[in-house]
Amino acid sequence: MTAQLTATHTHGERITVAADGTEILTYVYRPDPEAFESRKPYAHPVRTLAGNLVTGYRPNDHRWHKGVQMTASHVSGQNFWGGNSYLNPDVGYQRVEERVGSMRHDGFPRIEAPAPDGDRVAIAEDLTWLNHGGEEWARESRTVTIHSVEPAEGAWALDWSIHLTNVRGEALHFGSPTTAGREMAGYTGLHWRGPRDFAGGQVVTPAGPSTDEETMGTPVADAPWLGFTAERDDVDAHTTLVFAHAPENLGETAIHPSHWFVRSGATPTVAFSWAFFEEFALAPEESFAFRYRIVVADGAWDAARIENHLKNHPW
Repeated sequence: MTAQLTATHTHGERITVAADGTEILTYVYRPDPEAFESRKPYAHPVRTLAGNLVTGYRPNDHRWHKGVQMTASHVSGQNFWGGNSYLNPDVGYQRVEERVGSMRHDGFPRIEAPAPDGDRVAIAEDLTWLNHGGEEWARESRTVTIHSVEPAEGAWALDWSIHLTNVRGEALHFGSPTTAGREMAGYTGLHWRGPRDFAGGQVVTPAGPSTDEETMGTPVADAPWLGFTAERDDVDAHTTLVFAHAPENLGETAIHPSHWFVRSGATPTVAFSWAFFEEFALAPEESFAFRYRIVVADGAWDAARIENHLKNHPW
């Protein structure tokens, strides 16, 4: 049995989705005020069906971390991640405001709100990636879909797709701090930041319990999904998030091989890194696309339960 979904659109600001009255996701498209944090839409707060928060917003260690958001830490000298930019091993991170770009919300060509018996909400959005000076560098078609909301399973799913086209007039080069010289810091792409009580959580891979060191930089061809389980503060409960790649992300049609970025310590984060170890180029007027899934579940799920859930909810 699925939950009853509702979607509330506060025009010019946000769309909030609730399941049986519990708000499980708010998609914010009104730009935040601080340009240095790379203004862009994001999903926060995100909650389990029991109402437990699973996203962090502007933590004091990284103010530009905002729930679930599409990022790109290094694009032809611009930073669509936010905050300090990693320049090279000699100088490390520096505050370079003129490197920080933004993603402009251009409109919602389609919002599929649930019918009385509907089981999903789909939000299609058009965006433009702007460099710091306001030049249009890329056009993005994005879809955020909430589905498979199952109270008996204690879980629901968020699918996030991106189709990005280069409109700059010259190639866009996508990289990461690692491609700029910092070892094992290949963060870029779709990024989740967890709340404080996710710190010290357990990483899970198809092989079972794992660690940051074992998982960081793992090719997604070897591990198409990654789990993250944490015991919560305030409530006697665990939460599990599952991050999964769509099959086409792993195939030959993908513009570049993806790898996992994960930290389970003081700054709980997971990123679907599309340029961890090597840069890739997107030619003028060319496009690339990726699809991702995040399963939000109450309880501590092991590898077997994650595998079974993903098998029962195919793409």
